[in-house]
Amino acid sequence: MPAKATNFSLDPVRKSMINLSSFGPKKNDFKDNDLVCYCFQYTTKQIEQDYMQHGRSTILERITLEKKTGGCDCAQKNPKGR
Repeated sequence: MPAKATNFSLDPVRKSMINLSSFGPKKNDFKDNDLVCYCFQYTTKQIEQDYMQHGRSTILERITLEKKTGGCDCAQKNPKGR
């Protein structure tokens, strides 16, 4: 039996936002000013602009580096404690 085609896809920016925050709006329901990163106060719009400007998410790279070096305080700043 052939595989059934789907129309579902997420661009890399949306995938990054979903991975960064499981709190708040569901997939693809982010609004421009929704916080995606509570530690560093990044919004959906900032992440999308960053991706469009650089062709990748330098914001995600910064967040990843901060998490590795202990600069992230999600347990305190994120309402879900993540």
